[in-house]
Amino acid sequence: MTFTWRYEDGDGQPVDGPAERFDDQSEAEEWFSSVWPDLHHAGVVQVTLLEDGTEVYGPMPLSAQ
Repeated sequence: MTFTWRYEDGDGQPVDGPAERFDDQSEAEEWFSSVWPDLHHAGVVQVTLLEDGTEVYGPMPLSAQ
């Protein structure tokens, strides 16, 4: 299993973000909790967590963090 984040603008369109890959969900969430302000400042409006390309949850707005 590989977990990744999909970064999106306010319309749900993909935007560039770090191409990080994680072995488990908790590792992905821990990483995200430390970088979300930087992502938001870079223009990411919402994110979706993926497991092997399948949505786990999201989209999750960064402004609600």
